[in-house]
Amino acid sequence: MNLPRIARTAFFLAIAALLSNVALAQPAAPPKPKQPGPRLLPGIKAMRDVAYVENGHERNRLDLFVPENPQGKLPLVVWIHGGAWKGGSKEGCPAMFLLGKGYAVASINYRYSQQAIFPAQIEDCKAAIRWLRANADKYSLDSKHVGVWGGSAGGHLVALLGTSGSVKELEGKGGNADQSSTVQAVVDWYGPSDLTVMGDLGDGPIAQLLGGPTKEHLDQARKASPVVYVSKESAPFLIMHGDEDKVVPIVQSERLAAALKKAGVEVDLQVIHKNGHGGPGFTDADAHKTILEFFDKHLKAG
Repeated sequence: MNLPRIARTAFFLAIAALLSNVALAQPAAPPKPKQPGPRLLPGIKAMRDVAYVENGHERNRLDLFVPENPQGKLPLVVWIHGGAWKGGSKEGCPAMFLLGKGYAVASINYRYSQQAIFPAQIEDCKAAIRWLRANADKYSLDSKHVGVWGGSAGGHLVALLGTSGSVKELEGKGGNADQSSTVQAVVDWYGPSDLTVMGDLGDGPIAQLLGGPTKEHLDQARKASPVVYVSKESAPFLIMHGDEDKVVPIVQSERLAAALKKAGVEVDLQVIHKNGHGGPGFTDADAHKTILEFFDKHLKAG
């Protein structure tokens, strides 16, 4: 176009304004849909986002799944998620396959380390167990047969549940104090067991959990270590750990298994070969069979 400079400038400014108005007129992008919960088998009733601490933190929520017409009271398996104590969610619970095997299943959230340092996380887990026991009759749960299962940070927390049932200082004030937080079976997927030898020097996940570097918080690290609480009263354990785990060394599970065995507690350490911090070897048909047989033995027998 052979337009004078002023005319060309005005023309291009007008075009820019027009394009800007068109852009502004476009509808805003719709919000991302909420991630759906796990797909349920027919005949399963779901109670989602149930508060297990009265007037508690927003993270003090659980999902509970039970058959609509249970034949008697059902043993319960509680899933506790991983995420380095600072992430993760009760969604995506791998224990859902147990719903078709004669179990009720719960999946819980707990406070992240950036919201509250240890022992807040185990206090929340124990509060959830006590709430489930307090409401066992309402949901047809067998309060005498409660198992727990967790991975990574969740593995650490289920190991603590399995070893610290009689430790009052870890109970917290989450309500239902008349109920027990002890559990009858533990499936621990690659959870840390001795934080005194696995700490971070800087601001890594363990330092965040403890409130500072391990070497400066050794008492807190001991308090958070499941291996410290092992006794003859500890629950039976199934421990599964990948031999190529670069996040939590397999020696952590070996140390816990050795302590349990020394105390006379039943423990089965399954080394998942050619797997790391998780992997297909933890969720295939053989793994499901091993986990189901373990829970059947300790939550159904007798």
